[in-house]
Amino acid sequence: MGNVEQARFNMVEQQIRPWEVLDMRVLDLLSKVKRERFVPPERQSMAFMDTEIPLGHGVLMWQPKMEARVLQALQLGRYDHVLEVGSGSGYLTALLSHLAMHVTSVEIVPELHAFAEKNLAAHHINNVTLALGDAAQGWPGSYDAIVLTGSVPILPETFQHSLKPGGRLFAIIGDAPAMHANLITCVAPGVLESVTLFETCIAPLQNALQPKRFIF
Repeated sequence: MGNVEQARFNMVEQQIRPWEVLDMRVLDLLSKVKRERFVPPERQSMAFMDTEIPLGHGVLMWQPKMEARVLQALQLGRYDHVLEVGSGSGYLTALLSHLAMHVTSVEIVPELHAFAEKNLAAHHINNVTLALGDAAQGWPGSYDAIVLTGSVPILPETFQHSLKPGGRLFAIIGDAPAMHANLITCVAPGVLESVTLFETCIAPLQNALQPKRFIF
């Protein structure tokens, strides 16, 4: 147990803080929600590494610093309703659930949906609605925050329309190798502001909206 807690401490101090994550709510949460319990059993040794973790079906669990940075950027409040596109292992879902009132998390892969459901149930998290479906181009409802856990070549407008005034949307937009993590804020009805947070490259959402491409 001591080794696990030391590894968690090192993850925070050596990976997350250096990436400008200083929000104490987020840092405290990383100690509270045990990341290793959301990792596939055969990947346990990777739980605190600065790397993506394969979940199967072409899906990768984000690096710890990415999860923390996104949580900090979204600035969730206790009354916020959140949409997560891509449940994965349910770890980010669990983190979101501790900061918001309710999380709707949609997963297209049945096996991952079941994995996330099992993990969240084991942690007695009851303010999450897990849905099995395809939300790559939108999901019904209006939200205070939306997180896309896979990249999109272009961002469907439906997500922006689903933001409440003051709502925040995190999306990684672009094609490999040039992708940008963006935080889009609905500052007033129909008025959006976008800020680029950092450059990265992650796997795309399944069935992500594709731009019209020239064929020579």
